[in-house]
Amino acid sequence: MASSSKRFLKLATMTASIASKTVSNTIRNITSNDAEKTSAKQQLFHDIGVQIANTLGEMKGAVMKVGQIASQYKDIFPPEVSKAIEKLQRQAPPMPFEQIKPYIEKELAQPLNAIFSDFEPVPFAAASIGQVHKAKLHSGEDVVVKVQYPGVDEACESDLKQVRLALRLMGVLKIDKKLQDQLFDEIQESLSNELNYEIEAQNLEVARSFHANIDSKIIIPSVYKAFSTRHILTLSFESGESIQTASTWSQPLRNELGKRLFRAMGQEIFYLRRFHCDPHPGNFSFRENGQVVVYDYGGVKIISPQIIEHFKQLICAARNNDLTVLENQLVSLRALTEKNMFPHPLYQQWLEVLLRPLVTDYDFAENSAHHDGVKLVKQSLKYWDLFRPSPDTLMINRTISGHYWNLIHLKVHDNLSDIFEELVPSTSH
Repeated sequence: MASSSKRFLKLATMTASIASKTVSNTIRNITSNDAEKTSAKQQLFHDIGVQIANTLGEMKGAVMKVGQIASQYKDIFPPEVSKAIEKLQRQAPPMPFEQIKPYIEKELAQPLNAIFSDFEPVPFAAASIGQVHKAKLHSGEDVVVKVQYPGVDEACESDLKQVRLALRLMGVLKIDKKLQDQLFDEIQESLSNELNYEIEAQNLEVARSFHANIDSKIIIPSVYKAFSTRHILTLSFESGESIQTASTWSQPLRNELGKRLFRAMGQEIFYLRRFHCDPHPGNFSFRENGQVVVYDYGGVKIISPQIIEHFKQLICAARNNDLTVLENQLVSLRALTEKNMFPHPLYQQWLEVLLRPLVTDYDFAENSAHHDGVKLVKQSLKYWDLFRPSPDTLMINRTISGHYWNLIHLKVHDNLSDIFEELVPSTSH
C-alpha cells in the first residue's frame, strides 16, 4: 500500500486534472452549437471516467473499493463515467505471499504452521480490499482465509473524500447536494462495514441461522472465530459450480436453483430486513443436489420496517394498478419528485414490463421484459428527471435487478408468482 501522502498526492493530481479539463471544455464550447456541446460533453465524461478508473485501479485498497462502489451506484453517474469505472469491479492483482504471511501471523498471534497444516501461498481470489487463500486446519477441515491488505482501513476516509471531490468538480453527480450527502454517508457506512471482518462474521452467523430455519439447501460458510480478527476471516470451504456451469444443467434443476435463490434473497429483504446486497454472480455457486451457496456477507444493508412497509405498499399498488397509491409511495421513498406528471398510459406499460417476470410463466433466457423496457425508455426520457435514485431504494433496486440478471444467466423458465405472493402478499396493507 502506498503511503497516505503519496495516495493523497495521486488523488489530488487526478482531481486537479479533472477540474482543468472541465474548465477547458466549458471555454471551448462557448461558440459551439447544441450538437457539438453534447458530443464534447460525452467525450469529456468518457475521458474523465477513464482517468478515474486508471488512477483508482493503480491504488489498492479503499480508493479502489470506492471506485467499485461508485460503479454499483450507476444511477447517479452519466453512462460514460459508469462504463469506465465499471472495470474496477474486475479482479485486482494479489499481494505477494512474503508480505501477507507475517501480517497473518501478527494478526492471529501465532506462526502460520501452528494454525494451518497447509496454506496455499497463491490466492484463488483477489479484490480491492483483500485476497482469499485456501488452507487446511490441523483438525483436517478445509477452510478459506480472507486477508485484508495491511493499512487499507486507515486510507478509507481520505480516499472517499478525494473521490467525491473529483466527481463534484466534474459536475457528473446528477443529484442535489443533500441527496449526495445521504448517498455518500451510505457509501461511507457500507465501506466501513466491509472493512471490518468482525461485522462480516456477525452477518454470516445471522444469515446462517435465518436460512437454516427456512431452507436447509441455502448454504452459507461458517466462521472459525478462533482464527478470525477484524482483518482476517477464516471460513469453512464450501465448494460449488459457477453460474456458467449451472446454466448447462437440466431445465428443472435450473428452475429449482433460480427459485431458491430468488426466494432466499426476497426473504432477507422482506422478513429479515438485513440483506446480502452484492448480487454479483461470483458471490453464488450451485450444486447438482439443488443447493445454493452464498458467499461474501461483507456487503449487507439493514433496512427499517417503515421502508419495507412503503415497498410492500408500492408493490401492491403496482399489482392493483392503483397509480395514486403508487405515486404516494414513490414520494415517501424519495424516488419521485413530483406527482401527476408522468403519463398514466406509460406507467401502465412500465408496470406490465416490470411485473411480467414475477407474475407470468417467464423465459428469462428470452428476456422479453428487458427488451420491451429498452423500447419504453425512449418514450419516457423527457420525464426522467421526475425520478431519482434515493438512499432508501438504491440497494434494494440494485439487489433485485442483479438477481434478475442471475436468473437470466441460469436460463430459468418458470412461473415465480407463488414465491412473489409468498414474499409480498397482494392483499398486504
